[in-house]
Amino acid sequence: MLKDNVLKAVLDSPALPTLPTVASKLISITSKPETSISEIAQLLSKDISLSAKVLRIANSAFYSFSSKISTVHQAVSNMGKNAIRSLVLSVSFLAIKTNEKKEYFSYEKFWQKSLSAAVAAKLIMSEIDKSEPEEIFIAALLQDIGELIVMRTFPAQYERVLKTLSETQQDVLEVEEQIVGANHTFVGHEVTRNWGFPSELLTPIQYHHNPDDYPGNDKKIILATKVVYLSGLIANILSAFRPQENHKKFIEKSKEMLGFNDKIIDGILEKVHSEIIEIAAFFDFHIENPKPIELILQEANIALSLINLSYEQINKELISAKIELQKLTKDLELKNKRLEKLVHIDGLTEVYNHRYLQNFLETEIRRSLRLQTFISLILLDIDHFKRFNDNYGHQTGDFILKEMCKLMKKNIRDYDIVARYGGEEFAIVLVETTQEDAVKIAEKLRQIIATNIFIDGIKEYRVTASFGVATVRPTTKEFKNSDLIDFADKALYESKKKGRNRVTVYTQKKRWF
Repeated sequence: MLKDNVLKAVLDSPALPTLPTVASKLISITSKPETSISEIAQLLSKDISLSAKVLRIANSAFYSFSSKISTVHQAVSNMGKNAIRSLVLSVSFLAIKTNEKKEYFSYEKFWQKSLSAAVAAKLIMSEIDKSEPEEIFIAALLQDIGELIVMRTFPAQYERVLKTLSETQQDVLEVEEQIVGANHTFVGHEVTRNWGFPSELLTPIQYHHNPDDYPGNDKKIILATKVVYLSGLIANILSAFRPQENHKKFIEKSKEMLGFNDKIIDGILEKVHSEIIEIAAFFDFHIENPKPIELILQEANIALSLINLSYEQINKELISAKIELQKLTKDLELKNKRLEKLVHIDGLTEVYNHRYLQNFLETEIRRSLRLQTFISLILLDIDHFKRFNDNYGHQTGDFILKEMCKLMKKNIRDYDIVARYGGEEFAIVLVETTQEDAVKIAEKLRQIIATNIFIDGIKEYRVTASFGVATVRPTTKEFKNSDLIDFADKALYESKKKGRNRVTVYTQKKRWF
């Protein structure tokens, strides 16, 4: 079948994925310079579910904004047109699900590999330019969208493609052209162009297998295409597709294309699998725990070494490998424990992160319901922190955040937790604690912060914080984390409204105890 015939069949196929209405319109209006932030926010607000996901991710460590994003308009304003478009597309595509089962093609593994590539691209780009990580994220996420489209349009032929690739070392693009009549880079580019995607997303999709073939001279697009190409190599390693070959190629090409040194390369390869776990959670995307690249390569090397051994040698090697595997298992258990801690800890302040806070609150609220005990939540916000950052710089601001967290951890019980709620706002969960005791703790912390002199070795600084306290003893399963957070947040708002540097207790209108 000729390329044009393949493309016509794809575009006319009822199996072609369709974008949600809001995502489709967003691509259209963000391409127009005259489109205002208000118009984008108004469009996005029409899809309540999508808006909620966007706000949740905007307030996660994926962006690490210094203050909480409360509205869609605020999200669009802070993130910009291109970033909000990329985020909406990422959420929309990762929500595509199907119950279809094929012998060689797995939709779940396809999106898992795509997400791995997106995370890898974000890590690679962060070593070069941190200004627009969202665009490279979506470009890498959709680099192989053509595979999904061809699979849905020509399922029998594409199963043959995958079977051939599993049995031979042939190039994927060549096999696709032989069996289908067109390769997935061509189909992916043409379909996304038909959807109205901008050139900064289209070009990496078209040239992600061969970035040197891009004929243009746009430096931004050239860089994006190279980064997407390299992210695909990492995704191949993680999916155990010719791992040694792709590992070697990634090292060579990242040095040649981007000038990376061994330290940068090792850092990316070490971080990628833990970043995948964390970012998958932000997007509510279920993902099987990926193996670290080091372990994948070790397993591949063991398998390769067994190919040409005699039966006796194989037995010896297997015994040796079993001993080594036991050692690796112990090492992996230790690493997993460290990783579990990293996933739950905020990188800057070293207190618990937002996701852990939500899980901890849910567990403790259920326990309070079961045992009929009180649970208290303190929300606190550093007063005028934006002004502080503007006057002294973000590095000084980061120093204050870290030092303040150390103060708080020293002055609460071992079984209570401090967590970063977002930006300069923190939460303290006090288990089995009455309102009276919670207020005493909050007031003690307020005074400690207000009287503490923060010294960074150069200057001395003073800050204050506003506190909101809420205490409940739940009597119904209807009571949720968000209810307790909302109570404490209302009290915190009152503290700010009344002049800051004070503790306010939430007065409940609905009785939960």
